[in-house]
Order: sequence, then C-alpha cells, then structure tokens
Amino acid sequence: MSGKTKKGNIRDHSAETNLFLRRALFAFVVIILLIFVLLANLADLQISNFSYYSTKSNNNRIEIIPIPPSRGMIYDRNGTPLAINNITYQLNIVPDKTKNLNEQFEQLKMIVDLTDEDIENFQKERRNYRAHRPVPLKENLTEKQIARFIVDQHRFPFVSIVKIQHRYYPYGASLTHILGYISKINTQDKQRLEEENKASDYVATFNIGKMGIERYYEDVLHGTAGNEKVEVNSRGRIVRLLEQHPPQAGEDIYLSINLKLQLYIESLLTGRKASVVAIDPNNGEVLAMVSSPSYDSNDFVGGISSKKYSELLNDPSKPLFNRALLGAYPPASTVKPFISIAALSEGVVSPKSVVNDPGWWQLPGTERRYRDWLKWGHGHVDVLRAIEESVDTYFYQVAYDMGIDRLNLWMTKFGYGERTGIDISANEETRAVMPSREWKLKRHKKSWLQGDTIPVGIGQGYWTATPMQMAKALTTLINNGKTFTPHFLLYKKSDIINTNQNQPTIDPEKYVEPNSLVDVNPGYWALAKEGMHRVMFGARGTARKVYAGAKYQAAGKSGTAQVYGLKENETYNAHKIPEHLRDHALFIAYAPYDKPKIALAIVLENGGGGSSNGGAVARKILDYYLEGDNSTELDDASSSTTGHED
Repeated sequence: MSGKTKKGNIRDHSAETNLFLRRALFAFVVIILLIFVLLANLADLQISNFSYYSTKSNNNRIEIIPIPPSRGMIYDRNGTPLAINNITYQLNIVPDKTKNLNEQFEQLKMIVDLTDEDIENFQKERRNYRAHRPVPLKENLTEKQIARFIVDQHRFPFVSIVKIQHRYYPYGASLTHILGYISKINTQDKQRLEEENKASDYVATFNIGKMGIERYYEDVLHGTAGNEKVEVNSRGRIVRLLEQHPPQAGEDIYLSINLKLQLYIESLLTGRKASVVAIDPNNGEVLAMVSSPSYDSNDFVGGISSKKYSELLNDPSKPLFNRALLGAYPPASTVKPFISIAALSEGVVSPKSVVNDPGWWQLPGTERRYRDWLKWGHGHVDVLRAIEESVDTYFYQVAYDMGIDRLNLWMTKFGYGERTGIDISANEETRAVMPSREWKLKRHKKSWLQGDTIPVGIGQGYWTATPMQMAKALTTLINNGKTFTPHFLLYKKSDIINTNQNQPTIDPEKYVEPNSLVDVNPGYWALAKEGMHRVMFGARGTARKVYAGAKYQAAGKSGTAQVYGLKENETYNAHKIPEHLRDHALFIAYAPYDKPKIALAIVLENGGGGSSNGGAVARKILDYYLEGDNSTELDDASSSTTGHED
C-alpha cells in the first residue's frame, strides 16, 4: 500500500530527542565550567593577585627616572670660581633594548661622528649600569651633531640626547694637585658607595670625586638625587609626567687659596720640578700649594684616553706626582732651628754654649770625619750663630749628645714623620720618615748605629720630609709651639646662610692641635727666630745677599739636600754631574718678622744651593704677597754653583 511506510524506514524521534538533550546538556555543563574557570581567573587577577599584576603592569607603563643633583661649585677665598658646572649635551643609548648595537653604531658614526674610542669607552662603562638604563655613548655633542641626530631620531628609538652638567676647571693645571678632579664611577666606587649606604644618591650620577678637594668633600659637593615618575609608551618615550621630586643641590665651598698668589708662584716654577707651600701662620689656612709640573684636571672629567694617560705616567718630570704632599726629601739644614729648640729644652746646650768648628767634626772613637759646608770652618760658634751661618759641625755635636731617641721624640712633636692632617684624602699624603731605632730595624733589618744619628742633626741621613710637613713645623715655631692643622676649607655656603653674613667668622682655635709644644721656654723660641732673622739680614747670614734691599723684615732658613754622597776628598761641582744628581734647594721663611702673615716652604729639585736659589724664589713670593711687587730681579745661581752652600 502506498500510504504506509516500511517498518525499517520509520525514524525514532524519541531517540533523537534524547540524544539532542544529552548533547545540549553536556555542552551547557562545559560552558558553565568554562564560565567558572573564567570567573576564577578573573578573581585571581582582580582580587587574589591584584597587587602583583597591577605592579607588573605599572612597571611596563610607568618609569621612575632619577634626576642628578647639581654639584656644588668651588671658589677661592675671594670668591673666584675654581670648579664650575657647564651645560653640555650627551648621547645615551639603552643597550638592552637595542636589537643590533653594532648596526646602530655604524649609523651613528655618520650622524654624530661617533668614534671607535667612544664605542670602546661605552663598552667599558655599560657594565657599571643597571639593566634597561641608558648608558652614555658620546659626550660634549656639538650643535651640528645635535641637529643631524634630531632629523634622524625616528631611526633610533632607544637613543636619546640629554642635557647634563659637565665639571669644568677654568684654570686647568694650575690647581690640579689641590682640587683633584671628578671622573666616571667605576666598580670600586660603586662597592664603596654600597658599603657606606650612599648608592641610592648616585643612581643618576655618572661621576664622583676621585682626587683632592673633589674627593675629600664629595659628600658636601654632591647633593641628593631626585626623581620623576613618568608614563612611557612602547618605545620608551615619555608620554606625561606623573610625579616629581626635585634633587637637592650640593653645597658650594670656599677654599683658603689665594688664586693670584697661586698663579704667581706657578709662574716662578715653570719648567722646574719643584714645590711651594704657603700658609697663613695665624690659623693654618693654606694660601697656595704648587707642585710643578702639573696636569690638566679637565682631561679626566670625561674619561682620559689610554694614550694620554700613558704619556702622563711615563713623563720623566712626573706631573701626576703631588710633590707638596708625597714628595719626601731630606729636609737638610731647614731643621736646625727646630733641633736648636729641642737641644735647649733638653739642656744639651745653653744659649751661651760654644763649639769650635775647624771645618769638620769627628765621631769619638773612630776615624770618621763629617765635613762642614764651609771647608775652613766657622771658628767658635754659639747656637745663634750656628743657625745664622748654618754651621754643620755644631749640629753634628748636638745630634751626638741628644741621641736618636730624643731627636725622634722632639721632631715628631713638630710633625715630622706624621701626616699633617690636611683636608685631602690620607692616601694623597705620605708620612715621610722621621727615623728611629724601631724604624730602621723594621725597614732595613739592622740595628741603629751611632753613626746613623750624626747626619740626622743636619736633616740628612734617613730623615725625609714633605714640603707640607716643613710648612706646618714652621708655623709651630712661629706660634711658640701652638700647632695649627693645615687646611684648605675656609667655609661652606650654608655657613653664610646660617650666620646671615657675607662671610662667616672663622675661629682659628678649632684647628689647634692638642699636642702643641706650649710648655717650651719662650726664650728658646725667640732665640731660634732671631737666628732665622739673621739668616736673611745678619752680617753673616747665608741668605743675606738675596734679601738685600727688602722693604720688610723676615726670617728663614735655607737647606741644601745632597742627592748622592760625596767621597771624603771629593768637591761638589754642579757642572760635572748629571742634573738629576744635583743637590735639592730648600728654603723656609716667614714675614713680616714681627707680625707674620705668610709662611713658606720651598723645595727645588736638583736646584742647587738653598740660600741662593731657594731663597731667591722665597724673596720673589714675599715681595709679591707683601708689597704687590712681581718685578724683583734676582739671578738664578743654580747653573753656576760649584760648591755646597746652606
């Protein structure tokens, strides 16, 4: 029949419906489960771990940019700038975000004149920077280089030009051994800053004080870093400023240096290996400190090239060497006034004690003779004449009678064999040597001999001293035993603000050392000073010719330090020996005699006689400082000296 369907072809609608319902239910359950998973993840993101993901998101979107503080400036005592900050432009690159550094370098060579040396310096410096931080690539960009880069800036998403402060020393090499310099922060600097918990203040600072005043007063000059919270895009470009905390600038400081005097002394020492220290004896303020030759601090600020640094290291005149604080020379006869005070105080001699000088002194019990600088001797001399004429034999006898133990004790009180305490890092000043039994045993593994003591009496033998030590000892003598610590710092800018004055009142007593020799008989000080006055103005003074016609009264003491020992019958002749073996010329002086304003210590390496050559330099300096006269004409006798003189 046509209206009937075959049994095998009839559809089971009930079964299909059940299948559909089961599948729909399964899909619905899966959807519900997925919704729960999604909700669980949303809860995890928005509730459970909100802080974590929020911070991570902000780090991708927000950056904290440190702001370096402005470094404090340095002035001389009259307000003349000695170290300033110039604005320069620097090219920075973020190496961690740059895909192909070498390719970028090649492109930048054509645009900003990037050199192989710039790249080499960059590779050295990048290890000192944190990840994803910009690293300096080229400094001191010119206007032309800046303009060319701006045109092509779109090609360098992680390269930028920033404005920075560049330390500049207007007087170049003239003050290097005082000011020192700043230079790039290295691994050792970072380690030290971390140990001192100061690293956070240097996150935006590329340079740090390395030498001199810049290093010693780093904490005062540097200041405190600030920061900006900014929003950046995917290329690291700043979109907007969110927060700002300005940096705190470093303090300006004023030094005791008299710049005009400093420059004048430097002009006198041009072409010499020499050092001069000038101090105000009333307070220990260093008026000038010259070490010649010198080098330009500016060469180190941006990082000195290996070639230039090698040239400085290998220069035979040693410009890197600070002769004023590291130069250790036999103080020679400049110490005779101090030994006189010690001998008088110990009762070894009296003001009227007389010694006969035939031109030599013989060590008792031996055949060894020690010669006087005057071959035929000075005859009968007392302590006053011994200082005036610098009689070696008198002081040989004094040294023999005192012995090394008492000599060491007294000369240490004058500061010999000790650092002066001047406000420059301790590793920039040597103790030199004030010999003792213990010192020789430790240094030479030998016992002290009586013959070792004799040359100590005239500032020779094992005894060495720095020009700064000599100047400090002289100020102690001038002040009848009161010792001032030499110092460069006059005051800080905050001192002016706190006192509401143009210049704060400075109490010199704060620099007085507790071990001052104030218990010495005042008459002994007066006697030593009178002897030094006669050196320059006495009828037989060793420096009387140099100071003829001076408009002021002064006092001083010369010294001639042997660089090598003469044989017993050998005569010194400067023409017959190499320059580097010639005697050093030394001179200490102060003026005016009644009310001293300046004290000097001078060392001229291989400069010949102390009286004629060292004294001549001292005369010019004193004339300039006291009379404003720089036209004094004095002959330099260093080339004509044929015999030892004091």
